[in-house]
Amino acid sequence: MSSFLHPLLGGLLIGSAAGGLRLANGSIAGISGIFGTGLLRREGGWQRVFLLGLIAAALAWLVFLPADRPPQALLGYPLSRLVAAGLLVGAGTALGNGCTSGHGVCGLARLSLRSLFAVAVFMATAEAVVWLDLARWLR
Repeated sequence: MSSFLHPLLGGLLIGSAAGGLRLANGSIAGISGIFGTGLLRREGGWQRVFLLGLIAAALAWLVFLPADRPPQALLGYPLSRLVAAGLLVGAGTALGNGCTSGHGVCGLARLSLRSLFAVAVFMATAEAVVWLDLARWLR
C-alpha cells in the first residue's frame, strides 16, 4: 500500500466516526470529555461504550501487529517518561478545555476560532518538545 493511503484511510475513519457521533446524538467526539463523562458520571453509558471501542481497537492493533515490529513511538523511551508525558497531555487538555480530537477534528470542522487557537498551541508545543528531544535536551 502506498505511503499516503494509510493516513488517508485513517483520516477518513476518524472524520466519519466524529461526524457519525455528531449526527447520531449531537455530541462532539472529544476524547477528554468522553473520558471524563464515561468514568465520572452515572449517565455516561454511550461514553463507556465509546471508550471500550477505543481500547478494543488498540488491542486489535496489537494482535495484528507483527511481533518483530514494536510501535515506533515507544522505542527507546522508559515507561516513567511515557507516563509523565501522558500526565502532561492530560493537564494540557484540562487547561485547554478539550483535546486534539475535540478541537482539532471537531472544532476546526465547525470553524471555531477557539479551537483554531488551541490547535495552534498544541502543534507549537509538540514541535518544541520534538525539537528539544531531538537536540537531546530532554534526555
